[in-house]
Amino acid sequence: MATGRRDLFRAVGAASLAGLASGVPAIAAPAPAPAPRATNWRRDAEGKRIADLGNGSFLNPLISGDRPDPAILKDGDDYYVTFSTFDAYPGLLIWHSRDLVNWQPLKPALHRNIGSVWAPSLHKDRGKYLLYIPVKAKPQNDIFVAWADDIAGPWSDPIPLGLPNHIDPCHAVAEDGSRWLFLSGGDRVRLSDDNLSLAGKVEHVYDPWRYPSDWIVEGFAPEGPKIHHIGDWYYMLTAVGGTAGPPTGHMVIAARSKSLHGPWEDHPGNPLVRTTSRDEAWWSRGHASLVEAPDGSWWSLYHGYENDFWTLGRQCLMDPVRFRPDGWFEMTGGDLSQPIAKPTSGEALPHGMALSDDFSAPLALGSKWAFFKPTADEGTRVSVRDGVLHFRARGDAPSSGSPLLITAGDRSYVFECDIEIPAGGRAGLILFYDDKLYAGLGFDEDRFVTHQYGIERARPANPHGRRMKMRVTNDRNIVTFDTSGDNGKTWLRFDRGMEVSGYHHNVRGGFLMLRPGLYSARAGTAQFRDFTFRAFDPDKA
Repeated sequence: MATGRRDLFRAVGAASLAGLASGVPAIAAPAPAPAPRATNWRRDAEGKRIADLGNGSFLNPLISGDRPDPAILKDGDDYYVTFSTFDAYPGLLIWHSRDLVNWQPLKPALHRNIGSVWAPSLHKDRGKYLLYIPVKAKPQNDIFVAWADDIAGPWSDPIPLGLPNHIDPCHAVAEDGSRWLFLSGGDRVRLSDDNLSLAGKVEHVYDPWRYPSDWIVEGFAPEGPKIHHIGDWYYMLTAVGGTAGPPTGHMVIAARSKSLHGPWEDHPGNPLVRTTSRDEAWWSRGHASLVEAPDGSWWSLYHGYENDFWTLGRQCLMDPVRFRPDGWFEMTGGDLSQPIAKPTSGEALPHGMALSDDFSAPLALGSKWAFFKPTADEGTRVSVRDGVLHFRARGDAPSSGSPLLITAGDRSYVFECDIEIPAGGRAGLILFYDDKLYAGLGFDEDRFVTHQYGIERARPANPHGRRMKMRVTNDRNIVTFDTSGDNGKTWLRFDRGMEVSGYHHNVRGGFLMLRPGLYSARAGTAQFRDFTFRAFDPDKA
């Protein structure tokens, strides 16, 4: 069938289904074909995507890989952002920028496992930096607060606030000087003057705008309120429609008030951001904040899933904002599939970090590497000496021992490592979503072990013994494994390939991403040398 006829039938069919659902017959003209997506990212020395194109423009994602729920802080000429880190620890890595486009990782702010971290909030009030940290945990959920005198830390031990029924806090200061946390569901609660405890009960202050009932969404789920005091107005941005699920679900709405105490007036153009078609470059866009650039322009940071790559998690996106004469604002970046002109001032810091590791320096826990659901003593399992990572075994497989993982933000990449195991040990390389869903290849001294669907499967003979180089190639969710017993001079293709496009939230839940990593199991201490990572563009390889 010709492409034009197929598009016509698709559009008419969708309109007819909508008409049947509402009881009114409907016919629609064919939707215009989406503009081709730009894919001409700059690449760093490891082949990873860089948003800054070097010509006065940038191309989303701003920070690639799983960087959901961006919490951004403007602090003079400096900008800081952190993201939900869920079960990865150390967590809440702080990133630093001076131009809003190029970002450097600093240090993690959270070192003790207090639960799965969802949608933190980063603020500065009267010289003190504040992090409000909602967690899913047992025996109950809560929101914690941590503080620091320096953004680089040390950060205080998290203090529980006693808010088990809310997520997505946002700190705000009212015109009368009172301090508040705005919460999911249109609620808020007053804080003590030092911001470290509650000074009242939760109260409902806003009924969020509702989209038409026939829109395809995951659920109403009003969450992620972000409060900004700009000029004479307090603006509240809220996410509705559900965070994942259908690509057309998540969206950004706004309201405003002359007082933080309300009443709140809905934006006449709601929703300000919404994916309207699965053909768009970015799906499920929402959870937005506003920030002013060094040149006085305004921008919004939010997250979204890359088309067909739920496995990469929700990536950080940036959208230009225009304020109108009536005081309302609008996002102007369209579907974010094309390059966008950068802010015109601000120092460009070197962006990102190398993911390769020769283990010649202390292990970069919390910036490059992170454990999954670590116990209190997890850090004692790893040490670095003379270019070798020593990784003590735990459990029998990746599911029963916390692996070490990195965040890779490219559609295609290769990683490899020299691995040596002790007698009775097992180790390998993995692509890990969580302890119930992962893929990879491990070995003991006699046999390989194939990890697939989160279970251990085939056990073919291992021809290399207790030391080998192992390579994993993930080419747009098609995974292959290669091994070498002669330090990479010759490689053997492992005879089981995998397809991992379903290793994501809409299958498993948890709002995570598929992360490369390594594990050590069964007995003794495995040794890892020369971990190398390289992203690539398969269309140009």
